[in-house]
Amino acid sequence: MVVTKEDVLNALGAVNDPEIPGLSIVDLGLVYGVDVEGGKVNVKMTVTAPGCPMAHFMAQMAKQAVEKLEGVAEANVDVVFEPPWNPNMMSDKAKKQLGFD
Repeated sequence: MVVTKEDVLNALGAVNDPEIPGLSIVDLGLVYGVDVEGGKVNVKMTVTAPGCPMAHFMAQMAKQAVEKLEGVAEANVDVVFEPPWNPNMMSDKAKKQLGFD
């Protein structure tokens, strides 16, 4: 099976931020990029604050979610801080749920 960027984003859509239950890292705008090269997937993501103690845990959850996809041989998740995250990056669903609408 050939994995697509959409497949990866769907898998990441099941990864919730542990500090904001019910919202995925995709809805929160924490996923900055997905690159699929055959069976290798590279994900760039961030966290809501650079000092977030959950950054490593969230990256591990994202890696595990992607590696569960059929056709993925390897997943790498890099936590980056540029550009800095801000609430405008959230989906409309997330903004509404968190009162930013």
